[in-house]
Amino acid sequence: MSKNSNQIVIRECTTLEELAACVQLQRDVFKLPEIEISPVRHLIVTRNAGGFTLGAFAGEELVGFVLSVPAYLGGKRAFYSHMTAVHADHQGSGIGGRLKWAQRERSLAEGVKFIKWTFEPTKARNAFFNLEKLGAVVREMEENFYGIDYATTPEIGLASDRLFALWELDSEKVKALAAGEIYKETRSIAKTVLVPTDWYGLVASEPEKALAEQIRIREEFESGFAADLVCRGFERSETEPKYLLFED
Repeated sequence: MSKNSNQIVIRECTTLEELAACVQLQRDVFKLPEIEISPVRHLIVTRNAGGFTLGAFAGEELVGFVLSVPAYLGGKRAFYSHMTAVHADHQGSGIGGRLKWAQRERSLAEGVKFIKWTFEPTKARNAFFNLEKLGAVVREMEENFYGIDYATTPEIGLASDRLFALWELDSEKVKALAAGEIYKETRSIAKTVLVPTDWYGLVASEPEKALAEQIRIREEFESGFAADLVCRGFERSETEPKYLLFED
């Protein structure tokens, strides 16, 4: 497979074959139990309910997709971005970003200005992408959102804590990033939350420490959100990667 993202075409998945390819890509990328895979019927129902699935195609081959489920946030139309997947051979080539920006364009064209999704608090790479590359903000988290994860952490069973990313599609930061500009945050940092530099390595080598870190991160976010702070940024570091929280 070619890794040149310029040769990738982003378009909606509409046929049964294209949607079936999305299901197979879930298997390849997420390695989930079959019962947790979203089937073709789910994707068909989502489309007929007003949602859409955008695919990244290398020729006729699907190498990535993003699923948008219709939703309401605060009484306003929104999309819930249920999952974004990119084939392992194409990860790191910018396809995930292209899918998300295409999702934004499609949403705005339909008059929708908010997209919401979840991500794991402990993973620095995802945090940087969501907060700094896309400009999403975080105001809430949910403890053990999907239940205990014994599949990937059988020794201890880590809780599936999730932060909720809110993508305010016409915010100043998002508009600047969409235009390829650098956005400078003018607010003063009120709180930081450190995360491990290598979460997967920590889970594999020191599962009990990983569990303690998960609990610490959860508690620090909960205290920050209880004080009405908003997470608007993430600072990459080889030693101390951290979330940046600000007064709203």
